[in-house]
Amino acid sequence: MIHHSISEIRKDLVSGKTSCRKTVEDFLKRIDEKKSLNAFLEVFSESALKKADEIDAKIKNSSPFGRLRGAVIAIKDNICYKGHKVSASSKILEGFTSLYSATVVERLLKEDAIIIGRTNCDEFAMGSSNENSAYGNVLNPHDTLRVPGGSSGGSAVAVAANLCHAALGSDTGGSIRQPASFCGVVGLKPTYGTVSRYGLIAYASSFDQIGPLTHSVEDAELILDVIAGADEYDSTCVAPPLNLLLNKGESPKGRGLKRIAYLKDCIENSALNPEIKNRIEEIIAELKKQGHTVEPVEFPYLDYLVPSYYVLTTAEASSNLARFDGIRYGYRSKNATDLESTYRKSRSEGFGKEVKRRIMLGTFVLSSGYYDAYYSKAQKVRRILRDKSNEILSKYDFILSPTTPSTAFKHGEVKDPIQMYLEDIFTVLANLTGLPAISLPLGKKSDGLLPFGIQLMGKKFGDKELLEFSKYLMSIA
Repeated sequence: MIHHSISEIRKDLVSGKTSCRKTVEDFLKRIDEKKSLNAFLEVFSESALKKADEIDAKIKNSSPFGRLRGAVIAIKDNICYKGHKVSASSKILEGFTSLYSATVVERLLKEDAIIIGRTNCDEFAMGSSNENSAYGNVLNPHDTLRVPGGSSGGSAVAVAANLCHAALGSDTGGSIRQPASFCGVVGLKPTYGTVSRYGLIAYASSFDQIGPLTHSVEDAELILDVIAGADEYDSTCVAPPLNLLLNKGESPKGRGLKRIAYLKDCIENSALNPEIKNRIEEIIAELKKQGHTVEPVEFPYLDYLVPSYYVLTTAEASSNLARFDGIRYGYRSKNATDLESTYRKSRSEGFGKEVKRRIMLGTFVLSSGYYDAYYSKAQKVRRILRDKSNEILSKYDFILSPTTPSTAFKHGEVKDPIQMYLEDIFTVLANLTGLPAISLPLGKKSDGLLPFGIQLMGKKFGDKELLEFSKYLMSIA
């Protein structure tokens, strides 16, 4: 029996209806049956079963157990787990075994979660379709001819195909929320600084944030409550524990009607699929019917989001990925003959096409003569975007928008890199500003097959309020 929610498995474990070992065995069987989806790069069968037996023993002996007892969770292949391989889906880290665990992994294990494997993703989290992995494409379980979104596509598919209860992904410009939209699951990007990045293989350090992909908002809330909080190993992680489970079950409407802004420029965007636009208009109408204030706001900076995002993130990637050089660890070219050729050939052969494109772009925008024209200017744009978003949120509780301009597209359909970058047009604002955002599975195309998400963005460190209202929105929409 496959439980879809963490609350279900926790209840059945205590009542004796099932065991952790049985739960893990069921998932392992299903993962094997669905291996053609290519969601997992590696399944941690041995360590998962060992952890399951430990938790079963605790329950049998009436020993104290954690809040995530029996929850089977997958982790994106850029999150470190001691004694297990991690590659960021790149050839350049082929065969590398992590020497330590990420803070989020340690916190999950402490609360008796079971980590079942590492999921496929775009190489170094660079992509919007999961077509950039060195280990092949991930397939969308709703239509295997289509992409699952990226970069956390494997994590989204693992949840959507019921291969685990939940998964962790990383979100640099929409890498949790976009695949959540394409696969029909909940995807949360917390406020920047809420969750430690220690043990996350960096893409762009001032953007990256770890978050959950789940079947329900309640499960996302529970996982965030476990992994959030300050960490001595990450100086950017400054938030105190959020105590998200306080006031659990209290209706947001019961705590006062909300003021919601929707970005007029997003809803009227020519690239937006008409069915997604219609669904948003239905949700707006329902919210108004319930007594909430929902108003359009002007956001004249939509065209600056993607350019500023890619200038800044590629610059940070150029710096972060310099450590993968063929000298200290990871892939080393067999064709190298001296120090210079070791660097050049190892990086040329070890990195994929998209990663090399972004490293070169980032190196260019940081180079002498171009720094002020590109990088410095993009930082100024980022400040303007942050100020404008905070101005809107000083008058409203949340910002409503589409998560993605369309539903999942077919593999190989988007060939132009610029067009692919524009897939992030509605999600990058949350990363540029550091604000929390969530994609909720509130829509399906008229054919009933392809899902899509609706995005809510909240105030800085307003993750608790965002999650509460998301539960309410899911209940009325």
